Amino acid sequence: SEYKVRRRDAGAAPNTVNNELRLLSHAFNLAMKEWEWIESNPVSKISKERVNNQIERWLTHEEEEKLLACSPHWLQEIVIFAIYTGLRQGEILDLTWERVDLFRRTLTILEQKNRGKDTLPLNSQAIEVLKTRGKVRSMRSNNVFFNRDGNRIDAANLQRAFNIAWAKAE
Repeated sequence: SEYKVRRRDAGAAPNTVNNELRLLSHAFNLAMKEWEWIESNPVSKISKERVNNQIERWLTHEEEEKLLACSPHWLQEIVIFAIYTGLRQGEILDLTWERVDLFRRTLTILEQKNRGKDTLPLNSQAIEVLKTRGKVRSMRSNNVFFNRDGNRIDAANLQRAFNIAWAKAE
């Protein structure tokens, strides 16, 4: 308990403290169950910190313009689509044409965090990106966004390109 207070006073985030407590608890469990060095795990009696992972931060118009100016064209389309739909990276990279309805101006999200299925209305900016992407379809996959080979964009490559653009845009 004192450790938890010291870490919070040192500026550690609640989730960091919880991760450290989990690691410490694992070590005590090994000492107790595997090696029989101790009788009980003192960390199991310590309550975890309350974590608020909600992020309330959006790009300003100026930040958006700077980011887009520092991004290659293929990334610009993904960034614009993400801004105007609120979709997560995986949802964008997994998006296929059969889930897009340009006539109704909607797309279907099949795999959400809550395991539900949802229909998302699209605004004119998102529709423009889709119309542009629709002019250049891949023969290898039905993905809306794809790499040079026509396959799904690798998430690590997307993240690397985004981080470079983000750093340039400051």
